[in-house]
Amino acid sequence: MNIGRIIPADFRGCISIYQNDKMLFEKAYGYADLPNQVLNDTETRFATASAGKVFVAVGILQLIEKGLLHLEDTIGSFFELDFEQIDREITVEQLLTHTSGIPDYFDESVMKEYEDLWYEFPNYRIRSNKDLLPLFIHKPMMYPRGSKFQYNNTGYVVLAMILEKITGLEFDRYLEESIFVPCKMKHTGYYELDRLPAKCAYNYIFDEERNDYRTNIYSVDVKGTGAGGAFTTIGDIRLFWKNLLSCQLLSPAMTETMLSNHSGESPCYGYGIWLKKAGNDFNPYFQGCDPGVSFNSAFDKKNQLLITIVSNYGDNVWKLWREISASLNQFYNEKEGDLSES
Repeated sequence: MNIGRIIPADFRGCISIYQNDKMLFEKAYGYADLPNQVLNDTETRFATASAGKVFVAVGILQLIEKGLLHLEDTIGSFFELDFEQIDREITVEQLLTHTSGIPDYFDESVMKEYEDLWYEFPNYRIRSNKDLLPLFIHKPMMYPRGSKFQYNNTGYVVLAMILEKITGLEFDRYLEESIFVPCKMKHTGYYELDRLPAKCAYNYIFDEERNDYRTNIYSVDVKGTGAGGAFTTIGDIRLFWKNLLSCQLLSPAMTETMLSNHSGESPCYGYGIWLKKAGNDFNPYFQGCDPGVSFNSAFDKKNQLLITIVSNYGDNVWKLWREISASLNQFYNEKEGDLSES
């Protein structure tokens, strides 16, 4: 089938589609550096926003398997911080599943634009997880811990701080040693926007008043945190999935636990990963959205399909993913019909 015909002419970013280890489609579009007309390619490192939560979750689950941490451990047992109105009995599992009620420094149910955070608090000051403390430490709980599911960025910032407390390493260094290096993800990391390495795409926001594009350097944290912000390539994402699903990062039992539904109804949520209902099973995916950033990577268990789509212009990767998935599913259903008749 001709997948290329589904791609909009104005899409900017990269698309990768694999079935098992066979590449079905992989192509880059648009510019990584718009003014200098440097093209995106399949080795470009893209920002991924909240998609990085899946790395933090794996890191936490690894520590649990080593006996250094437990799901029922509470945040009050790790830090001597004055949590003020925040419940010190919030557990690691509640942070993982977005059921903690901890005040979210960016509450997506209230705030529309992430860049609104930085009008009064300079984004260039965010270079570590603890730098985000002033944005939530004085706020009240959003709801009693464990009482419901609500997507929460602060929870993963605190999880990253727990990683740092236990390992003595900065969270991104720990993730590099425990995930990126073992998976051979050589082009993945948490980079400062004013110190980006080679092959990183700039992210662009359309300015309607001026009818042109501006970069997002004043719209997001200058360096990623536990809430997200990793840069990676589509190839490295495929390596991550391959190692995760083959139980190279976690034991088979813990991998199954991570990919099981723990909270939410539609969509559902495991540990650090979204789950889409598929018959009697779930298809896992992780995603991210920031100003100028959109990312989605999803695995279809039945057809063994991995589709990763990322845009450095904030293009609607979810709509495109749905259209590609629908076309591929139709193709495979028709193919099964043909085979059954032969």
